[in-house]
Amino acid sequence: MKYGEKNISKAKLEKWLNPHPERDYTIEIDLPEFTCLCPRSGYPDFAVIKINYVPDKYIIELKSLKLYLNKFRNQSISHESATNQIFSDLNKLLKPRRLEVIGDFNPRGNVKTIIRICL
Repeated sequence: MKYGEKNISKAKLEKWLNPHPERDYTIEIDLPEFTCLCPRSGYPDFAVIKINYVPDKYIIELKSLKLYLNKFRNQSISHESATNQIFSDLNKLLKPRRLEVIGDFNPRGNVKTIIRICL
């Protein structure tokens, strides 16, 4: 197993203390290289995952987020389930004041899907 594969297999989301918990501010993160596998066909699905949140006590550590999302690469999971899983995991870890996760999936078979989950 290559070092990158090893890092991805061990990946878990990590949080840091918010350096400005007294203030409402928005963090916007775009991850344009998300991939997973279609649970029906096994073909790869590609998406931009967009995360927008107003932190409370914690912020996400970005390297852990990148590695966590790479764990979906070989997983058979629907667009809806992948986006909802990302939302649930971030919400549970960070308990933000506001959270939005968008899964903007590339068209496949002339169908484009955008999944948006908000808190």
